[in-house]
Amino acid sequence: MSTLPEHDPLIPDDSGASAEAHTPEPPPTEAWRTEAWQSHPALVETDHAPEAPPAQAPNAPTTVETPLFQSWTQPPVLPPVRIPHFGHFLLLIPLTGIGTLFTVVFVLVALHLRLFGVSSPQQATTEIHYLLGSEAILYIFTFVACLLIFPLIWHESLFAGLRWNGLSALRLRWRLVGAAGLCFLLAMVSGEFMPGPTNAPIEKIFASPGAAWILFGFGITFAPFFEEMLFRGFLLPALATAYDWFAEKTRSAPRRPLGEDGHPQWSLSGMVVASIVTSVPFAAMHAQQTGYSIGPFLLLVCVSLVLCAVRLSTRSLAASVTVHACYNFLLFSIMMIGTDGFRHLDKM
Repeated sequence: MSTLPEHDPLIPDDSGASAEAHTPEPPPTEAWRTEAWQSHPALVETDHAPEAPPAQAPNAPTTVETPLFQSWTQPPVLPPVRIPHFGHFLLLIPLTGIGTLFTVVFVLVALHLRLFGVSSPQQATTEIHYLLGSEAILYIFTFVACLLIFPLIWHESLFAGLRWNGLSALRLRWRLVGAAGLCFLLAMVSGEFMPGPTNAPIEKIFASPGAAWILFGFGITFAPFFEEMLFRGFLLPALATAYDWFAEKTRSAPRRPLGEDGHPQWSLSGMVVASIVTSVPFAAMHAQQTGYSIGPFLLLVCVSLVLCAVRLSTRSLAASVTVHACYNFLLFSIMMIGTDGFRHLDKM
């Protein structure tokens, strides 16, 4: 006899549906598991989750892939350039030569047109308009050339490269006036103990009150600005940098870093030597005006040393321009007072 329960005909047979309902679903694919683990890690079995990367030991060396052609893609780091150096000063020489050619052309055209009644080069050498006019043209053309050339080399403006720093000069204005007074005192002492010749060439320029006033205006504007740019803007820093560079190469002296504003940091000996060497051509440039007299020459050397000290201590070219202009103003003011406004030039 069978022990299996008999099928009750009143109860519907659901064995097929039960078997169909309990049929196992196919396992999820690996792509589905990865997507589900990234969005909801808790819903996926841990044994099927993507494995985390192995932890690296704290002191394990890191392997860096060396780029191909490293010498081309990673050039060596060069030290910052000290501006302006002696090469920049040498570049100024041909620019001045170009300015001289333009000046000669302008003078020849003026002579051809008989401007100011001058028709010969001999007359032009003693005529105030030609003397100061040709000098002004030379300054302007050279200055414009510097404005165009040096920013391309320095990657900064001409005034920034020469460290103009007008705000420093404005802040120290009274000290700068005092430095100009010191130069004026040196001029008074030099005139007392080592006077210049009585018939100096510069006295011939003061042939009329109009010429004296023109020279006055030129002496406190054009002359201080462009002379300081040449001697204290280019030559003085170039010589100080060249001195320290030579010491670095010959005595293995450490290279001095640039300041926070990019200004070169020079040694004391470099600044002293550069100041003395700069002052000699500065005085020599004015020697012809004073008849090559030893007294005025030494005075100009001393004045130049004061101007160099101002430029180096303030790190401002505007400061030395201010002292130079104030010094010239004091000199011309004394002459103006002594000649009743340049009306009695025979009292000079």
